[in-house]
Amino acid sequence: MRTKEITKPILTKKPRVNVVTLGCSKNTYDSEILMGQLKGNMFDVVHESDKVGKDDIIVINTCGFIDNAKQESIDTILQYSELKEQGKVGKVIVTGCLSERYKPELEAEITNVDAYFGTNDLQNLLTSIGANYKHELIGERLLTTPSHFAYFKIAEGCNRPCSFCAIPLMRGKHLSTPMEDLVKAAEKLAKNGTKELIFIAQDLTYYGLDLYGKRTLDELLRRISDVNGIEWIRLQYAYPSGFPMEILDVMNERDNICKYMDMPLQHISDNMLKSMRRGITKQKTIDIVNAIRDKVPGIAMRTTLITGYPGETERDFEEMQRWVEDTKFDRLGCFTYSHEEKTHAHSLIDDVPEEVKQQRADAIMEIQQEISFEKNQEKIDHTYKVLIDKKDGNFFVGRTEYDSPEVDNEVLIDAAIDYATIGSFVNVKIDTAEDFDLYGHIVK
Repeated sequence: MRTKEITKPILTKKPRVNVVTLGCSKNTYDSEILMGQLKGNMFDVVHESDKVGKDDIIVINTCGFIDNAKQESIDTILQYSELKEQGKVGKVIVTGCLSERYKPELEAEITNVDAYFGTNDLQNLLTSIGANYKHELIGERLLTTPSHFAYFKIAEGCNRPCSFCAIPLMRGKHLSTPMEDLVKAAEKLAKNGTKELIFIAQDLTYYGLDLYGKRTLDELLRRISDVNGIEWIRLQYAYPSGFPMEILDVMNERDNICKYMDMPLQHISDNMLKSMRRGITKQKTIDIVNAIRDKVPGIAMRTTLITGYPGETERDFEEMQRWVEDTKFDRLGCFTYSHEEKTHAHSLIDDVPEEVKQQRADAIMEIQQEISFEKNQEKIDHTYKVLIDKKDGNFFVGRTEYDSPEVDNEVLIDAAIDYATIGSFVNVKIDTAEDFDLYGHIVK
């Protein structure tokens, strides 16, 4: 009697997925969500690995905000499409802001990319790889930052009409994430050892208007502040027009909400603010900055500015210079204007030469460098709570509550003298200070 032969199914190994992230912290967050979904589908997933394999799927999360970012994204796509041509990687998939904005052009120009997806195409992207979107994984992420801090996106898109900004074209209208989902996400992060949440959105202060009919960032802050294990909450990208002052009351009430406010103001000249469609005047801008500082003494205020916007005269620029000198922001970044198609400002003549734009940006940063040096000198002999981010060479490197990762000041501690655990809080007395760095020693 013949026995029936039993054949075992052949299990094919899923290809490794290498996610490459370009652009801002919001893209970082999106990549982490994608990676969480892939891990839930039993894929081997890595972030920006230098080692590539011939079967690897490369997912490039692009930025399309300004010219430099677009060029970096295109160069990265070309780099990996060339590796695909050489048989060194399997598939190349492009997602994010650049492909949301320029998908037809990219498909026509870089033809060997396997698929292009936009900013809200996560489910389709997963399907193209052979994965399923799992609703039970909402809030799950694979952090690409050190585990002790995480970017925490509370809303997508933007309803503001700023003339220079292409974000609404790439990200759509403002859409707040329900409060309950955010609380659950914060609880998951805290259980995994995350101590600092950095609130991000195109406009934090608009939060809740679409869901609850009113601005509810203050309520969200209270609820996240109550999550056990979250020791720092940091606010980035607060819009000045319609700023909800009640969030400052919460900042004063709660020890775990950092006295830190990132408020991109872009310019101070009324001519520029009007053309930029910012919905605010010079005097109202000055008033809101003063009101925030009055209500939260010692708060660190960060802003970003644009030089070389169409029609910016020498007089407009000098007005901004004087304002920067007078206001003395704790942190400041400056960018040259980028003439973005399909924005309102694209109809204006881009009349400030590139070299003038850059000279003006450099002049603003020179002023800020002096301000930062003076403010840092005042910190000498004072003791601050510091979160240790990494060990770099002979130093442990950390931040105070007044500093966001990658863009602000750092505290350096001599590793030959003191020891600190990455992700821990220590008290540091400042011994010396430079323009953007503080040096100190740990005190018990």
